[in-house]
Amino acid sequence: MWCANGSPGAAIVGPVLAAARQRVTQIWEGEPVGETLTEHENQLDGQDQKQGPDAGGALYRRVAADLREAITTGAYGEAGRLPAEGALAERYGVSRGTVRQALAVLRADGLVTSRRGTRRVVLGNARVQSFSELLSFTHWARSMGEEPGGQLESLIRRPADAAEREQLRLDPGAEVYVTLRLRTLSGTPVMVERTIYPPHVGVLVAKLPPDVVSHTEHLREHGILFTDADHTIDVVAANGEDAKLLGCRRGAPLLRERRRTTDPTGRPVEWSQDRYLPGMVAFSVHNSLATSALSRHARESD
Repeated sequence: MWCANGSPGAAIVGPVLAAARQRVTQIWEGEPVGETLTEHENQLDGQDQKQGPDAGGALYRRVAADLREAITTGAYGEAGRLPAEGALAERYGVSRGTVRQALAVLRADGLVTSRRGTRRVVLGNARVQSFSELLSFTHWARSMGEEPGGQLESLIRRPADAAEREQLRLDPGAEVYVTLRLRTLSGTPVMVERTIYPPHVGVLVAKLPPDVVSHTEHLREHGILFTDADHTIDVVAANGEDAKLLGCRRGAPLLRERRRTTDPTGRPVEWSQDRYLPGMVAFSVHNSLATSALSRHARESD
């Protein structure tokens, strides 16, 4: 299970594995692999470097983005094979090292297999979502060209329990607004959203139409900003409510993302959990030795 602190201002991208250039040792799947480039590859590698100090990084990101688009649009089909590294290098006019960096990004996103020496197999076309985009399902969906949808299944106001008071920093006796929504991508159910709002936010949510696409956008118009969040991601079994709304069997594994979101002053504005059907979404995050947004810990009981 992974926890992360995210904010829209952070540049969060898919994890990038460093690839060696010439006659260096590259670590791949835990095994050192000696790398000797051909004369043609050396020339391509030199061309990559001549295009600027960050050209190599920009090149592999462009290659990865182009291949990701082809995979997500079904160009290779599920379980199909990508062209060989040499063919991809020729197609994009880059070195094999650049291609391998691009493939590392796709592997980290769960889109292709990681075995070297063979043509990589396409694992699926799950939509990739960065941690910053977790703050807005609607923004994420539109960024992919999908049509987001939302249907309010229920909204209740009740006294907050001890856990809710702690997460939302509420006084004893305070009430919360609890919503249950079904979220869709281009009409297809993909996620069940359960959100608990503090009173100053919930009273505004209660006035929205049941089929409004984005609560976040409407709340922003009233000065409620969602700027920072703590995320926890794990897998949970679908309950009866999930199964009914998502059309899956009870007990089916769902990807669960839990978060507590705050405004610019640090005041909590929601405590929420989203449950996604498998294969519908993949999450990406960038971390480094210098700074890391991730931590790993033992699973908590519900």
